[in-house]
Amino acid sequence: MNFIIWIVVGGILGWVASMIMRTNAQQGILLNVVIGIIGALLGGWLIAPLFGTGTINQNDFSIGSLVVSLLGSVILLAIVNLYQRGAQR
Repeated sequence: MNFIIWIVVGGILGWVASMIMRTNAQQGILLNVVIGIIGALLGGWLIAPLFGTGTINQNDFSIGSLVVSLLGSVILLAIVNLYQRGAQR
């Protein structure tokens, strides 16, 4: 059951992060799910210790965990955008 929650919530968080970073036109639903799940892992590793909360990957489904997972997704998209800009030069 947790796997289904990861996919659904990860897709929503990846979509919201792509709207924030203005990369929504470049991504499909599959990439939104991947960004959401990997972003939640990144947020859990970098941001969760600062706020003292978990992420959606750690079976902690709360407002704090959703914010941490969303911030991790935004950070992941920012890193990808920086990498893509460097590769185009």
